[in-house]
Amino acid sequence: MFKNKIFILIVSILIAITLILTAAFVLWNFMEKSNQSKDPAVQAQDAVASVKPTKAPSAEAVKANTAIIKDILTNLSGSQNFIKISFAFELENSKGKTEFDSLLDSAVKGTIVQTLGDLTKDQIEGSKGSDSLTATLMNKLNPLLHEGKIKQIWITDKVLQ
Repeated sequence: MFKNKIFILIVSILIAITLILTAAFVLWNFMEKSNQSKDPAVQAQDAVASVKPTKAPSAEAVKANTAIIKDILTNLSGSQNFIKISFAFELENSKGKTEFDSLLDSAVKGTIVQTLGDLTKDQIEGSKGSDSLTATLMNKLNPLLHEGKIKQIWITDKVLQ
């Protein structure tokens, strides 16, 4: 009888420890998610920070890993204004560029047109608007890529009317 009570006590203690550790793990994950910012600029900085640092690439390597999208023309929100815009996307490696190029005509251009369609003229004007647009695009496009990530987005041409 004594051995049976000790066994039940040990099992009860192990179950209690397991429940405490599970609760701590769930609480930890909940606290981590609440600490994440909803600001697109901060999310983009976090995404870029996760890119592995390497030595500075040569100009040829940057050119080889850069995809250019020219002359996207779409209406802005409210349909009274439109924008004609061109981008240069620098990716972290050649595999990422290849994957980006394969998604270019469908997912990438569709995401860009959708994002621009949600913005107004006031939201896109100036350098702050350009920074917000590139940060939003980086946050929307990076999850589509599995082989590499977008390091930088440049707006190479912008006509807003």
